[in-house]
Amino acid sequence: MAKLEEQISQIEQLDQLIRLRATGRPKEVADRLKISEASLFRLLDAMKQLNAPVKYDIYLQSYVYEEEVSFKFGFYTKELSPQRAMEINGGYTNLKFLINF
Repeated sequence: MAKLEEQISQIEQLDQLIRLRATGRPKEVADRLKISEASLFRLLDAMKQLNAPVKYDIYLQSYVYEEEVSFKFGFYTKELSPQRAMEINGGYTNLKFLINF
């Protein structure tokens, strides 16, 4: 699990640098992330497999996104409607069913 967390952290760091258009050349960004260039290329390949439209801009000498994207990894809670919360928690409707059972 630690390896996965490390890779996610590296993707998040790389994503931030790409958004700032401040990665620099491959060797520079690899050094910033404290990984080898080969690991950087594997990380970029993984991002591309996740549909990141990332490319290297030779004029900016930085990796950039070809279109606006967002990256979030993890599980996030969302607010439920009161009705849905009752359904999930076995609310009044389910209690009424059990009483009649």
